[in-house]
Amino acid sequence: MLPSHIVRQLTQRAVNPVIYPCISRLATVASQPSVTGPWKPVGADRMHGLDENVWVEFVGLASEYKPVNLGQGFPDFAPPAHIVDALAKTVTGPNFMMHQYTRGFGHPRLMKALSKFYGKLLGREINPNTEVLSTIGAYHSLFCCIMGLVNEGDEVIIIEPYFDCYESMVRMAGGIPIFVPLMPRRKDVHSTSDFAIDPEELASKFSSRTKALMINNPNNPLGKVFHRSELEMVGNLCIKNGVICISDEVYEWQIYDRNEHIRMASLPGMWDHTITIGSAGKSFNITGWKLGWSIGPAELIHPLMAVQQNSIHSVPTLLQEAVAIGFETELERLGKPNSYFKELAALLEMKRMRMANMLLEVGLVPFIPEGGYFMMADTSKFQFDENDPEVGKGHRDYKLVRWLIKKKGIGAIPPSAFYSAKHKHLAENYIRLCFIKEDTTLDRAEKIFKEWHEEMELAKK
Repeated sequence: MLPSHIVRQLTQRAVNPVIYPCISRLATVASQPSVTGPWKPVGADRMHGLDENVWVEFVGLASEYKPVNLGQGFPDFAPPAHIVDALAKTVTGPNFMMHQYTRGFGHPRLMKALSKFYGKLLGREINPNTEVLSTIGAYHSLFCCIMGLVNEGDEVIIIEPYFDCYESMVRMAGGIPIFVPLMPRRKDVHSTSDFAIDPEELASKFSSRTKALMINNPNNPLGKVFHRSELEMVGNLCIKNGVICISDEVYEWQIYDRNEHIRMASLPGMWDHTITIGSAGKSFNITGWKLGWSIGPAELIHPLMAVQQNSIHSVPTLLQEAVAIGFETELERLGKPNSYFKELAALLEMKRMRMANMLLEVGLVPFIPEGGYFMMADTSKFQFDENDPEVGKGHRDYKLVRWLIKKKGIGAIPPSAFYSAKHKHLAENYIRLCFIKEDTTLDRAEKIFKEWHEEMELAKK
């Protein structure tokens, strides 16, 4: 029932006499005791167990302890000037329609820009109206894929490690995730190229119930770039079994050491089986804009459009217009030295090696990533008090990351969060760090690592 003072305020005669009877009746009804009886469970059954994830805890710890944040995957330096200028001009320009709804499945200028840009990369014409969908970030593209394509009881093969929402979304749709881990091919791992899929194990996971396969290339958190032969193996299995490939390629421009990003949809026969997911946030360092897209054949994109029109409906017009201008600019620069995508990769390659050297200095063993902007490191030789109440419970990597945040002021992410329950042990001796950070941020981290190294050296004496 409403508090008495609220009832008195609602029923004051000063209220407009036309609406007084309505308010008086509302107050009378609201003042009566509610019907008693047992509540039905509030949450939908499909959400059971999906209300907690790694980000809730470790973003919270980063906020509380203020470490040097090498955990979350976003840059702390400015985006390229041409994308920011494009947004500024769009916001202040004379076209007032930029402040209104645009086409629900994607702003026409952006759809045209993406179809031209990726059409050139894939060597085919892409229909901007039926084969491209603009979404609220790549995250929402993934959501549209799973909700639009997966039926209850369908199996979805997930190559792990994987971004943690893959599993949650599949379960939310009533699907059954089937996991195949990348495994190291040698004991002394130094590069992410040392990790591979077992072809026989992968082939054994396909069944009559398999609807889709999800792969992240370059891989987060590992940083592996899949080579052509690996992707052909995956693609051939999808074709053979009539399975859709959801290819998450948001880190497509962060490629190092002369590695090549092979787009799954470019392989023979795979256009018809592939939905490619991209991200403006990862491409232009504008993660806060939350703008992504899905590209694929019309029959695969259509169900995603149905999810979009019945959920968020449309994506902000201003942001789509600015990103369209960004892609128009980059299409002219594609493959040239002044391409932002080339400049970013060159910048990150230097930051990557700086991060590796910092880790080596304190006895951690980095896995040099071929792509992306995360670095995994083996911590198995490092000792800390796992029984300290401050490090909490759970897998070793969770405890170590809590220890790093609270004791050393370094933020990281435990990579076992990117593995299924059965395979979390594969990553419990690793940590994940992000190197797409300003030099001043890396300076602070380097200072902490050096002091940590000096402490360990003194402890040995």
